[in-house]
Amino acid sequence: MGQVPIPENLKRFVLLAIPSVPYLEAIILLRSEPNKSWDSKEITQRLYLNDGSGQALLTELKLGGIVVDDEHAPSLCRYQPRTADLQQMIDLLADIYPKNLVEITNLIHSKLNRKAQQFADAFLLRKDK
Repeated sequence: MGQVPIPENLKRFVLLAIPSVPYLEAIILLRSEPNKSWDSKEITQRLYLNDGSGQALLTELKLGGIVVDDEHAPSLCRYQPRTADLQQMIDLLADIYPKNLVEITNLIHSKLNRKAQQFADAFLLRKDK
């Protein structure tokens, strides 16, 4: 399976809307079973995360408009992107990600590295004053 070019709009989406690799993995997991209701413990186990990470991910996914609370059980959530455009972008990401795992992961990490550098630079600027 050869590498597929990542469309520019998908690169922008990853840089703007995907804060971490676990967040991306959670989206793909939840998308794989769109009619299932999930709790944070199951997400934590399925993604091999630390305890508590699943709840934080669910909160982020809700804020990102990717999941909604299950109307029958408020402690559970379901995959339901807020807009059709978001749904299409997630579908594209789910298709491209397995073919470009390293490049997409590097995009996410490059954003995190830039934020860390900006944070470090802010301290240097304060120290110089």
